[in-house]
Amino acid sequence: MDWTMAPSGMAQAANVVLSALLEHGHEAYFVGGCIRDELLGRPVHDIDLTTSALPGEVMEIFPRCVPTGLAHGTITILQDGWSFEVTTYRTESGYADHRRPEHVLFVRDVNEDLRRRDFTINAMCCGLDGIRVDPYGGAEDSVRRLIRCVGDAEERFDEDALRMLRCVRFASVLDFRVAKNTWRGLLRQRDKLAHIAVERVRAELERIVLGPHPQRGLGLLARSGLLPRGKAPFPWTGSDMAAAAALTAGIGDLQDAHLRWALLLHALKRSAFEADELLRAWTFPGATRSAVAGVLRVREAWDAALAEVPPGEPGGTEALRRRWIAAVLAHGQSAAEGWLTLLAALLAALPEAAAPGLALGAPVAGAPAAQRPNAPAPDDPAAQRPNAPAPGAFAPQRPNALAPGDFAAQRPDAPDIPALRSWTAGMPLHTLAELAVTGRELATVLHKRPGPWLGELLQRLLMAAAAGDIPNDNRLLLLEAKRMDSNEQ
Repeated sequence: MDWTMAPSGMAQAANVVLSALLEHGHEAYFVGGCIRDELLGRPVHDIDLTTSALPGEVMEIFPRCVPTGLAHGTITILQDGWSFEVTTYRTESGYADHRRPEHVLFVRDVNEDLRRRDFTINAMCCGLDGIRVDPYGGAEDSVRRLIRCVGDAEERFDEDALRMLRCVRFASVLDFRVAKNTWRGLLRQRDKLAHIAVERVRAELERIVLGPHPQRGLGLLARSGLLPRGKAPFPWTGSDMAAAAALTAGIGDLQDAHLRWALLLHALKRSAFEADELLRAWTFPGATRSAVAGVLRVREAWDAALAEVPPGEPGGTEALRRRWIAAVLAHGQSAAEGWLTLLAALLAALPEAAAPGLALGAPVAGAPAAQRPNAPAPDDPAAQRPNAPAPGAFAPQRPNALAPGDFAAQRPDAPDIPALRSWTAGMPLHTLAELAVTGRELATVLHKRPGPWLGELLQRLLMAAAAGDIPNDNRLLLLEAKRMDSNEQ
């Protein structure tokens, strides 16, 4: 097969593996996502193979291999620095936990193997000669940009409930529609998501939110009602997510993964504490939780500053500058810049978000109008226009509603984003480590035992130096510390 979307080294190594299987008298094909992505002109990151050879026979052919899933017929072949999963043709049955098959039967017909797969676009295989085996119309569905289950959708989702989130993920990442019967099957089986481990659900959710079309996925998630049925807490209904559409309009433009999560949780009106607890329950790593909560803590600090400094107060701008600097010192320059980036995204999205009929979700092909709020009639020309709102998409319930902290909701006299950035850039230091005096020096000069007072004094000196009240100079800071200490006596 002439791979055009895969790295040349990977393609050559994959051809070597497939050729070896054929030379030993076995059938073998490239299969699944690599065929789909090659067909769609998308980068191919890994190449899987399927074969009539039994696992033991595969291991005899390739000396460098790992039995990664022997019970399910999967062997990982190491070839020329690349790894390839080679799986024996199989059928599956007995999905008692709605995730893994209890019984696996190795078969000799590749069509039997393709029949067990989830969606038609993943149920294609191709030989070295470039001829596709496509019994379920995956190539045609790729052209139609359609996600459709192989066979009966309810059965496929009942076998493996995670496939419902994979359905949303593929529709979101590929910008495809979902076939009517597939969507109906998902809605009928959505309660089965309760059987899936939180880590698996979170992994699919990450691919949706961090993908190229996150609003597509978020719209489908809102419409499907899937997430509230999982094991992890998800305290929002579809209408809550729809109302957040105005604030997430620019989520796809954010390059930082942490900022996408921060924007979503901001749009859903979560406090920093609530966001951290929710991400913990969803098994997100600590680094992600800390980064997201940090951004939201800066939001809260700035909201508090705007609420506490009266409009038009003499010296109000200086008071706000000092409050902003305190927020940067407390939560970090990265978190502060993250919040400013979110403010810019929110501001940029406002004109689009205020427009009626904001498209949030990928359309469901053929879904009846009763299931699609505000959907155009099937023969409505607007449904065919590329830039028209997607049929069945959610529009914000309150187009001009803004979550706390949104830029447009701030006071008219509040500093703008460039002013806040200039205040950050003008700080001579941003962390305690940059302060030109240490706690040991302070304790020695003041002849006091270290204690809570020491941390408080260091923070006061840090604020004074960062705000420009005093140069970040060791001698001057020690003198200032003596003055502060004497005033406390």
